[in-house]
Amino acid sequence: MHLTSEQRLDDGVLEREFTLGEIPGILWTPESPSAPVPLILLGHPPLGLHRMYPRLVARARHCAAEGFAAATIELPGSGDRPRRPDAERARADLRRAMEAGEPVSDEIVDALVLPLVEKAVPEWQAALDALLSLPGIGGPVGYSGGVISIGVRLAVVEPRIAAAGLFAGSFVPRVMFEEARRVTIPLHVLLQWDDEANDRQAALDLFDAFGSEEKTLHANMGGHTGVPQFAADAATQFFSRHLK
Repeated sequence: MHLTSEQRLDDGVLEREFTLGEIPGILWTPESPSAPVPLILLGHPPLGLHRMYPRLVARARHCAAEGFAAATIELPGSGDRPRRPDAERARADLRRAMEAGEPVSDEIVDALVLPLVEKAVPEWQAALDALLSLPGIGGPVGYSGGVISIGVRLAVVEPRIAAAGLFAGSFVPRVMFEEARRVTIPLHVLLQWDDEANDRQAALDLFDAFGSEEKTLHANMGGHTGVPQFAADAATQFFSRHLK
C-alpha cells in the first residue's frame, strides 16, 4: 500500500488516499483514537470514487463519529481503471431491455455482476490485508453497502468480516442465492420499497435465503436514493453492537 495524500477534515477526521498496485482507495480514521479501532469497508456502486465521494465521505464521517475507521477502494472497470468490455456490453444490454420495458434476463444479470464479483472480492481482501497492517486499525471488520453480490461473496469467503450491512438495490444472479445460504454472520439488510431499479421480490427472496441466525430487514418507502437518515443511524447502531 502506498499513501498518496493526507488531509484532516474540518471535524478532525483524517482522510488518506492510497493505491494498492493499480487500485486507488481512501481511508478515513477518527481523530486521535486511544486504541486500535474497528474497520468498516464501505462498498459502493461501480460509478467511480470521484463521483461517489460526497456520499462516501458522509458515511465515513458517520463511522468516525462512532469510533470506526472506514475505507473504500475503486471497483474494477470504474474511475480511471481500465474499462471492462464485458461489463460495457452487459450494461448496454441492460439499458436496451429496460428502455423496451422487457424483463432483464438471467444472462444479462450474470454477465453484468458475476465477473465484477470474481475480480472485486480478491481486491477487497488484499486491501483488508494492507489496512489491518496499519497502526491504529484493528479488528473486527464490517462490510457496508455497495453491490450486494460483492457483500454476499465477502461474507462467505472472508472470515475477518464479522458483520455486514447490505443494500438490496442491485441485480442479483441466481447463483448468489445459493451462496447466501452459506452466510452466517449477523446481517442488517436495507430495502427501499419503491426502488425503481430493484426487483423487490428478488430482494425479499435473497433475505429469506441468508443462513444467518441474526438477520434484520429494514424496509422503507421511497426510491433508490431516498434512504432516510434514521435508517443510516440504525445501521451504525448495528455495527456498534457487533464490532465493539
